[in-house]
Amino acid sequence: MRSMKLDPAPPAHEVWWAHTSTADDRLLRLLDEEERARNARFRHQADRDRHLLGRSMARLVLADRAGCPPEKVTFDLRCRSCEEKERTGAGTGDAAPHGKPHPSGPAQGWEVSVSHSGEWVVLAVSGGVPVGVDVERVSEARDLAGLAGYTLAAPEHAAWERLAPEDRVGAFFRYWARKEALLKATGLGLSGGLRRVLVSPPHDDAALLSWEGGGGPESAALTDLECAEGYRSALAALAPGPLEPVVRTAGDTAGLLRS
Repeated sequence: MRSMKLDPAPPAHEVWWAHTSTADDRLLRLLDEEERARNARFRHQADRDRHLLGRSMARLVLADRAGCPPEKVTFDLRCRSCEEKERTGAGTGDAAPHGKPHPSGPAQGWEVSVSHSGEWVVLAVSGGVPVGVDVERVSEARDLAGLAGYTLAAPEHAAWERLAPEDRVGAFFRYWARKEALLKATGLGLSGGLRRVLVSPPHDDAALLSWEGGGGPESAALTDLECAEGYRSALAALAPGPLEPVVRTAGDTAGLLRS
């Protein structure tokens, strides 16, 4: 694959979208041995495609930003929850590496986050500021009320119940995407507790309102991202706002993957 040069002056925050139709087995050359083995273990082709796109997109963008070949881009997996448990003596530290990927090697210092749902994969890249991105396909849950009780803090749940029934499904996934983006930016992931994170109502501009308990960021910016109809997506960065990412379309990403 030849290199595709991106902007000479990278933006502070960048978002790349990819449709699963652009997945190609030729991209497997961009994955390391462990990643290829993991990709092969997925039972469903859709899962293999999403994993392949997320890893290959990250390597290609980071390689350009770091000025190195894609195969030189490596990742360390770190779980902040496990690190906290080990620090306090509540964990053993024996678990296999997992958690948020942190670029290492020539790309050290950059920050990335990857999410996928349905037919879409999204990558967020930032120069030194922790970021989190999430995309969710809107779908009728069998127990939406139960999921809302698990996900939404009391003020959020009250606002959600005041919505018309036909608006609740989309609003729930808007809440979820905002919360998960914030939790991923901190490195806590879902183990950080969705109900601890209070965000603005789904029809208001995205914002972090409060964070119960420890582990919350000193500052955080949050914004909704446009995606295909039937999806909800959000981007968070652990820095003061406003958050105005440069968004690369699926067409841009398809060109990058073909380069």
